[in-house]
Amino acid sequence: MSEYRHQGPIASFDRFVDGLVHARAAADPLEWRRHRAFIATHLFAGLLALGLLPVWLAFAGPTGLVEAVALIGLAAPAPIALYVSQTGRLKAGHLAATTAAAALLAWVAAFTGGLGSYALFGLGIVPMEAALSGRRDVTRISFAVAFAALVLVAGLDQTGLLPAAPAAPSGLRAFIPFFAVVYTGALAMRMEALHRASEEVARKRGLHYRLLAENISDIVTGHAENADIVFVTPAVERVLGVAPDTIRGDGLFRMIHVADRPAYLTAVSDAVRRGLTSEVEFRLKVESETGRGRWLWLEMRCRPLAATDPMAGDARIVAVTRDITERKAQEVELQRAREAAEEASHAKTRFLANVSHELRTPLNAIIGFSEMLGAEVFGPLADPRQREYVKLIHESGSHLLQVVNDILDMSKIEAGSFDVVPEPFDMVNLIDGVRQMMAHQAAERGLTIGLAGDFDLPEVVADRRACKQILINLVSNAIKFTDRGGSVSLGARREADQVAIFVRDTGIGISEKDLARLGTPFVQADSGYDRRHEGTGLGLSVVKGLAGLHGGSMRIESRLGEGTCVTVHLPIDGEGARPETAAPRIVEIKPVSDARDLEKKRA
Repeated sequence: MSEYRHQGPIASFDRFVDGLVHARAAADPLEWRRHRAFIATHLFAGLLALGLLPVWLAFAGPTGLVEAVALIGLAAPAPIALYVSQTGRLKAGHLAATTAAAALLAWVAAFTGGLGSYALFGLGIVPMEAALSGRRDVTRISFAVAFAALVLVAGLDQTGLLPAAPAAPSGLRAFIPFFAVVYTGALAMRMEALHRASEEVARKRGLHYRLLAENISDIVTGHAENADIVFVTPAVERVLGVAPDTIRGDGLFRMIHVADRPAYLTAVSDAVRRGLTSEVEFRLKVESETGRGRWLWLEMRCRPLAATDPMAGDARIVAVTRDITERKAQEVELQRAREAAEEASHAKTRFLANVSHELRTPLNAIIGFSEMLGAEVFGPLADPRQREYVKLIHESGSHLLQVVNDILDMSKIEAGSFDVVPEPFDMVNLIDGVRQMMAHQAAERGLTIGLAGDFDLPEVVADRRACKQILINLVSNAIKFTDRGGSVSLGARREADQVAIFVRDTGIGISEKDLARLGTPFVQADSGYDRRHEGTGLGLSVVKGLAGLHGGSMRIESRLGEGTCVTVHLPIDGEGARPETAAPRIVEIKPVSDARDLEKKRA
C-alpha cells in the first residue's frame, strides 16, 4: 500500500516499517496509514535515543539514576511501536506512548526546576500526538494524563519536595531539548503525512462514489421535508431522458400522474416524519423525441437519513428510483392471460354442467323404458336377443347416467356451487347401508364385501349425501378393479379429531409411477387401470373434491398386483365444512412399501 519512491536508507526503513504494520489494519487505507505513521515515528524516536546514547556518554560522562530513568523514557517508544506492530492495537499503543511521554517529561521537570522547567512545555505535545489516533477517547485520556503530570509536578514543587535546580547534569539539560526538537519535527511530518493520506483517501472515495453514481441504472435522489429534490444522480438522463435540473425542487412531482401524487407524498412523509422505509409505484410523464409525451412506471424506495449526518445537508431522505415499465406491461399481460384462463375454465364448467343436465332427462327415459321392456310389462319378448339388447341398453344407459352425474358433481365442485350441508349422523349406519347397496354388484362380479374398522364411532357432523357419494365412488372403483374371487372391505376409524373412512380391496393395484396422476379429472392410470375397465377417471376426482369441501383429505396406498386402500379423512365436528373455511387439501398418495404391510392393513 505504500507509494514511497525514496532511495537508499530511507527506502529501506520505509520497507521495514511496511512489514511491521499488522494485518488487521490492511482493510482500511486510512487506518493502515495511521498504524504505519505511529510505528515509524515511535520506532524512529526510540532508535534515535539509543543511537545518541554513546554520544551523550562521551560528553556527559557516567550516568546516575536521573539520567538512566530519562534515557529509558526516551527509548520507550521503540518497544511500544513493536507492540503495536505485533498486536495491531493502536489505541493501546497511543495510551502507552502518552503515559510514557508524560512520565518522562514530569521526571525531567522534577530535576530541572519544577514549574520553571522547560520540559513542562512538552506536555502540550502529548494530547496533540494522541489526536492523530482519530479517537476522541484516546485524546481525552491523553489530555487527562498530561494534566495529571503537570499537577503532580506543581504539587511537589509547592511542597518543596523537589530538589533545587539545577540538580541534573548539563548533558541531560542539553540533550533533552535537542531530542524534543527532533521528536516534534517528526511529529509534524507525521501530521502532514496523515493529512495528505486523508485527502487522498477522500479523493479516491469521492471518485468511487462518482463512478457508481454515473453508471448505476437506478436514480438516487435526496429529498427535503417537503418532498423537494435537493440532489440527483446523473442516471436520470439515461432513465428519464431529462437533465438533472429538470427534476430538482418540485420538478419530479409535477411530472407524476395526478392520481399517483398522494401515494408519492405519503411514502415521502412516512420516511421523513415517521422514520419508516417506504416504497411507492407511480406513473410519470416524459417528453419523447417526437414531441408526444409517454408514460413510464417508476418504483421508488425511500429511506430516512439521520439529522446528524454531515453528508445529508438539506436532505432528510434518500430515494432509489427505477424504471419498471416493462415489468408492469408483463404484469398486465399475465393478468389478462389469467382472466382469459379463468373465463375459459368457467366456460368449460358451465358447458359441462349444462350438457350434463340436458343429458340426464333423456337418459332417465332410456333407463326407465328399458327396465319396463326387460320386465316384459307389456308382454313377453318374442326373441331372446331382444331381451339381451334391452339389457345392454339398460346397462349402457345406467353407465352413461353415472358418467353424467360425475361430470355434473365435478363441475359443481370446481365452480364452488356444490352445497355442503353439515348435519350429525351415524357413520357406521351409513357405511353399512352402502355395503348393502353395493353387495349385489359385488356378488355379480364374484366378490365378497364386508365391514372393517371401528364400530364405536361418535356422531359425525358432515354432509351425509356427500359422504355417501364418497363411499359409493370408492366401493365402485374397488369392485371394478378387483378380479373374481377377491374381496372388498369398507369401514371407518377415529384418528384424533378426525374420522378416517377407508375402502380396501385385493384388486390389481396401481404402480408407483401412476399414483401421482390419480385424482386428476379424466385421468386414469395406464398400468393396471387399463382400458379394459370402463370409466372416465372422475370417481376419485369427485372424492377428492368432496373431501376438500369438508376440510378433509384423501390418501391412496397401493402396490401393483396386491391391492389398494383409499382413506378419506374428515373432521368429526364439521368445522372444515363451513363455506368460509372449506378449502381443498393436498392429496397424499404413496405406495405400500412391502406386501406384509398391506396384509397387516387388511387384517
